[in-house]
Amino acid sequence: MRKIFLIILAAIFLTACGGENQVAIPNKPERIVVTSASFLEPLHAVGGNIVGRPDSKNNMPDWAKNIQSIGHVYNVDVEKILSCAPDLVIVNKGMNEKLLPVLSENKIPALVLDMKTYADVKNELKTFGEITGNLDTAEKIVAQLDSEIQQILDSVPHEKKRVAILHSTAQGLSVQLEGSIAGNIVEMFGWENVAAGMTPLENNPDAAPYSMETLAAQNPEIIFVTSMGDVDEIKANMQRAIETNDAWQAIGAVKNNQLYYLPQNLFLLSPGLNYPAAVRHIAELIYGGVS
Repeated sequence: MRKIFLIILAAIFLTACGGENQVAIPNKPERIVVTSASFLEPLHAVGGNIVGRPDSKNNMPDWAKNIQSIGHVYNVDVEKILSCAPDLVIVNKGMNEKLLPVLSENKIPALVLDMKTYADVKNELKTFGEITGNLDTAEKIVAQLDSEIQQILDSVPHEKKRVAILHSTAQGLSVQLEGSIAGNIVEMFGWENVAAGMTPLENNPDAAPYSMETLAAQNPEIIFVTSMGDVDEIKANMQRAIETNDAWQAIGAVKNNQLYYLPQNLFLLSPGLNYPAAVRHIAELIYGGVS
């Protein structure tokens, strides 16, 4: 049977071998564990058999709720992964690579994937199609997603807009760059992300430090806010900051009531197969109903 080669991108292997380590899987994986809920729908859509998944308040389809939990998405339990007896683990890049040495010790192949941008989603769908032997199905899904998104983009004016994307957590604010979900969609519309080119945070290549001075100087026409945590609390904190700071009130987006809070189910973790819904949501915020 044709072998599928999966690349493990663990730093420990790069250091030891001076390059990428490849693991051969002689048979189609029958017991797959995923460390991100974002992988569930795309893998399921092409016939993947998932035996372990993380807990997540977002992106958890009903059919996956009875699948074995491997712990919270930000603190995956490797012992629970091993108890699932997987023949493949799909690891979320930038979050769960610490699992790789233990998986290697137990001779469990791992595939490290990033699923944030729409290009990521399409690439991963095709990869999942190859893994499951259903590449044709994956390509049909990609074509349908492309068609839905293009229809939305064609239905709104093609115009330049200056956009800032803030990400709010209990620790404070950061600015989202092009590689974020909202940043990627802003690019789809041909708008300008005012943070483009800013130096990323050391631990997050898709975000940059927040500065009120910088935001005021950029003076965006539109501000989108993504969040992690209690949405009502985040909105209340933002509103207090706006009401007590003249610099906020001078920004065009605030003066013209074009500050929008984006839903966590579409913009915190990758929307995956729901990317058209995320694109439509932003289109409707700015332009009203779209076809």
